[in-house]
Amino acid sequence: MLECAAIYATPGVRLDVLHPGSLFRPPSRLDQPGFMSTKTRLLLLCLVSAPFWAQADEKTIYGLNEHVALPDFGLEVPAKLDTGAQTASLSARDIERFKRNGKNWVRFYLAIDEAHDRPIELPLQRISKIKRRAGDFDPEEEKTYTPRPVVELNLCMGKAKRSIEVNLTDRSAFQYPLLIGSEALARFGALVDPSLKYAAGKPGCIIESDADE
Repeated sequence: MLECAAIYATPGVRLDVLHPGSLFRPPSRLDQPGFMSTKTRLLLLCLVSAPFWAQADEKTIYGLNEHVALPDFGLEVPAKLDTGAQTASLSARDIERFKRNGKNWVRFYLAIDEAHDRPIELPLQRISKIKRRAGDFDPEEEKTYTPRPVVELNLCMGKAKRSIEVNLTDRSAFQYPLLIGSEALARFGALVDPSLKYAAGKPGCIIESDADE
């Protein structure tokens, strides 16, 4: 908006071309009555564009890896931010679906380290079909995808907290127990700089274990 004010305050500003063809006018016609002044055109164009500038300013730069808090579990884990992946994945084991009061739930254990031996039960949001890699394809099963249960979790990264859909799968063979894909990154308004690591620092949200102390 400061740019808009600067345009309006600048004397003698002219704009002979706003876009090719329809808005091109010879200077003599711009000065005739009935034509919108150049300064007014610039101001209107600036005001229309302002929301897009504001959205760009709201983006936050994160690194390839970030510390992410899981307030629902009183836990903080390292995560990989992957714009090439669509969904978010959390490392879990002994995943079991069941019914509770006629609704679908899922029970699982966090597959992060041996300390997490408490079962977690959450409502099942849906089943996600993740395309299998070439080395993971079993011709006998005739399936090109792996079904994964999806739950909704609160994630805190930097100072931002969002409710994100996360699919459950055993990621114990990977370095990072949490993968954050493009859908979740969009919720955070994230721009990922792969040359950076832990750019957002420690999560700014209070997790349950801290609040109880």
